Amino acid sequence: MTEEITYGDFERVDIRVGTIIEAETFPEARKPAYKLRIDFGPEIGIKRSSAQITVHYTPETLIGRQVLAVVNFPPRQIGPVCSEVLTLGFEDESGAIVLAAVTHAVPNGKKMM
Repeated sequence: MTEEITYGDFERVDIRVGTIIEAETFPEARKPAYKLRIDFGPEIGIKRSSAQITVHYTPETLIGRQVLAVVNFPPRQIGPVCSEVLTLGFEDESGAIVLAAVTHAVPNGKKMM
């Protein structure tokens, strides 16, 4: 476990739900990854993300999936792609990433409470 933070610290991290509307391979990435476009609703809009999730997912299985992402980090240049949000996931036993997601559909852009 890492050091304790305050609830105020947690509130500063803006985690939202969005729906993947495009997913394609990212051959220029150093590690296998996909380029994603995620719809976070009218307030935030559509954002790009690079995600190393190629072990458990294909681009076809990602379309329409709701995911969680941090939307208030500064954009990060990853090769030719500017990743605007950090898509969240967990490592499985072999180190492959499994996406963090909601179990029931919620409106795009809703904030994690």
